Amino acid sequence: MSFLSATLDRVKPSPTIAVTTRAGEMKAAGEDVIGLGAGEPDFDTPENIKAAAVRAIDAGKTKYTAPDGIPELKSAICEKFRRDNGLLYEANQISISTGGKQVLYNALMATLNPGDEVVIPAPYWVSYPDMVLLAGGTPVIAEASVQTGYKLTADQLEAAITPKTKWFIFNSPSNPTGAGYTWEELKELTDVLLRHPHVWVMTDDMYEHLVFDDFEFCTPAQVEPALYPRTLTVNGVSKAYAMTGWRIGYAGGPVELISAMRKIQSQSTSNPCSISQWAAVEALNGTQDFIPENNEIFVRRRNMVVEMLNAAEGINCPNPEGAFYVYPSISGCIGKTSEGGAEITDDEAFSKALLEETGVAVVFGAAFGLSPNFRVSYATSDEALREACTRIQKFCSELS
Repeated sequence: MSFLSATLDRVKPSPTIAVTTRAGEMKAAGEDVIGLGAGEPDFDTPENIKAAAVRAIDAGKTKYTAPDGIPELKSAICEKFRRDNGLLYEANQISISTGGKQVLYNALMATLNPGDEVVIPAPYWVSYPDMVLLAGGTPVIAEASVQTGYKLTADQLEAAITPKTKWFIFNSPSNPTGAGYTWEELKELTDVLLRHPHVWVMTDDMYEHLVFDDFEFCTPAQVEPALYPRTLTVNGVSKAYAMTGWRIGYAGGPVELISAMRKIQSQSTSNPCSISQWAAVEALNGTQDFIPENNEIFVRRRNMVVEMLNAAEGINCPNPEGAFYVYPSISGCIGKTSEGGAEITDDEAFSKALLEETGVAVVFGAAFGLSPNFRVSYATSDEALREACTRIQKFCSELS
């Protein structure tokens, strides 16, 4: 009899570990490796936010807090939802956790029973399906396509919903594609959800402020207020505020759900880091001027990467609305052989050969539930991106 829990059998190891490990080995051996897998901004946390953390330390705000967050941060979150999204929440409708991932996990643990289904659009963030499995539910994958800009259609959502569906997980702008839904596109999905009152909505808005050109962000409960009573609106300070390591995520939702999530958290991690909470208060209440400045840099990088990847043979790279990822299709490369003799049977083989032969590390599409693709994070320097894309172009031109 195995000592380990049978629950682990439901969860697969991270499909990105092999590539990440190999890239690390190559770097350690002195090889020239360019990593395009990081899911975090390369900017430093703004000075006013760091200063708020120092003030909190100096003031002795280093003790336990309430399990799901300090009142001051809950107040700042309520104001953020009102200001940015037109959503009105009270403090008892707010949950604060150690990153957005814990918010999602707590909600799934608090609500899923064996047999419950969760509809997840693909491409998806790698953790969604496995969190559902850990919580005892069943992921139902609804595949979008490059033809729709990787956005789920109303018909696809309708087809995925069954009497067993408990949640629909929604992410815009998306990790891994950067695809953002317009108000009209989202309204088509919320119209479907209105016809299925047993389905709750878990919306991951982590990339809300990382939107480009004329795209305007919107969230489901904002587009369709009738969904407000069964929507968990999840967000955090990680991406827009360059605070990935501070680990603060939050959500607004119905009191009964938030209370259940608090119970889970009180018996697992308890409160998020007190210093990080005070830094997050400053992030939400303080100046937001650096966000459009950072976005200008992201737009420049995105435009360069999209142009250069579309110039590579066999690659089709859509132009995303937000986040800091692109998700090119490599259907034109499948079935070929690399200069180094690797057979490109799928996107994992492509990514492995690309790393071994050019030193460019990307995450293969199967990790995100849709192939043949790979994900590039352009949250790194212009110089590194230009060199990496040049190497990708050469790699593709030598496929035969």
